[in-house]
Amino acid sequence: MAGQLTDKYIDQLESWIGTGPKIFTLLYQITRHGCNATTFHQKCDNQGPTVTVLYNQQGSVYGGYGSLSWNSSSSYIKDANAFIFQLRYSGNDKPTKFPIIDTHTHFGLKGNSTYGPTFGGGHDLQAFTGTVNSSGGYFALNGYMNAHSFDYQGLTVDKINNGNLQVTELEVYAITDGQRKMSQPKQTQPWRKTPEWTEKYLETLTEDIVSFKPSCELGLSDVRILMLGPVGTGKSSFYNTVNSVFKGRISHNAPCGVASNGITIAYNPYAVNMRSGATLNFRLCDTRGLEINQGLDILEFNYLLDGNIPDHYQFNPVVQFCPDHPAFVYKPRNTDKIHCVLFVIDAATLGDIPPKLVDKMSNFQRLVNQKGIPQAVMLTKVDLACQNVASTLSSVFTSKKIEDAVNKVSIMFGLPRNHVLPVKNYENEIELDDNISIMALLALRQLLHFAEDYIQVLQDKLKSSNEKPNKRESIEKGSDQE
Repeated sequence: MAGQLTDKYIDQLESWIGTGPKIFTLLYQITRHGCNATTFHQKCDNQGPTVTVLYNQQGSVYGGYGSLSWNSSSSYIKDANAFIFQLRYSGNDKPTKFPIIDTHTHFGLKGNSTYGPTFGGGHDLQAFTGTVNSSGGYFALNGYMNAHSFDYQGLTVDKINNGNLQVTELEVYAITDGQRKMSQPKQTQPWRKTPEWTEKYLETLTEDIVSFKPSCELGLSDVRILMLGPVGTGKSSFYNTVNSVFKGRISHNAPCGVASNGITIAYNPYAVNMRSGATLNFRLCDTRGLEINQGLDILEFNYLLDGNIPDHYQFNPVVQFCPDHPAFVYKPRNTDKIHCVLFVIDAATLGDIPPKLVDKMSNFQRLVNQKGIPQAVMLTKVDLACQNVASTLSSVFTSKKIEDAVNKVSIMFGLPRNHVLPVKNYENEIELDDNISIMALLALRQLLHFAEDYIQVLQDKLKSSNEKPNKRESIEKGSDQE
């Protein structure tokens, strides 16, 4: 039994759910089974996660997701993962996710034998109660929408459902883990060309990175790449991934995991070592994750860029690092400064970044631009953002979903698309995978190229400054000539 939900919208919902590829199985349609609460519960109770989708006459598509089963027990269901969404408004795509406000004080779902699908305490979306008959090609549902338990981000509900619950269809889908068959053929032309991903290509990338050495004119022993991004995007994991490639085994030198304010609390310029013990000529610098009201702030970021913060300094969430701090580095060496800034973004939750956090990153970007430091964006977790990539990692540069994500990030950060670098970090694996390694080294090599170009600019400025006589020398030379 086929429903109206398209692959495009399924991809979007799958991304919002954020736990990998999903199969959507249609359980209930009011045009087929009737708009009746009893029938809804017979077909949808105890089915695990579900998505409810409503379609109206104005061309809007919206609904709700629950990660827990529907029931008929007349009780609220605490579901921290539940969300309301809209996919289309008045004939135009407008994908927006509305998460639950507070899982401690608000409920995600409501189970009741006389209710159709009902989300939130209050309720935010009650589709219908009892039985509703079709009238003139649509169902005038007797439920309602009301902002209560979910964050509507300033939208009024009429901007979601056009101010009515007159729907042409309501569908409920069961959501299970697995790969679904796409109704459209996969894109085969790569949007970013690379040589064939073979063991030889991996060796070439490895050799390029091992041979990298910054110019000695500025006294640089290595270059520093500062990784910056929201909590949980995979900054530490990227370092572990790169280190794993050169160690020849899965490595976890940098602590990583899940915590509300992130695992990393210090400034850690990590070195990458080969199996021989040799250290490569770059450092991946990990630091606190970005949060709206906490985490790294703009002044501390400025000190990081300029090399004023010492290695392994542990940030104090209460007291800001400043020049009065006894560890403040007043005369940083060139090797202490940052030579490339890497913003790290989770591709699977790209649409969920709060606007205030985007603004914060934009402020950081402006400072980077003022200093002329090169920057790039790394898109992590591409396997969770696209099921085709999850099954075949080498398809990352033929994936339309990843291409769309790259384009979106390029616009968001105002950077060329070749500054947006997709990767998948080692996370579940216990053995190295050539495709994961190739993605990581492709990104790393590009970052080293950016840093190398920046160092060349600094050298040219230094050379120009040294060749240009100062004012006093010019006056003295003129006096001698007289």
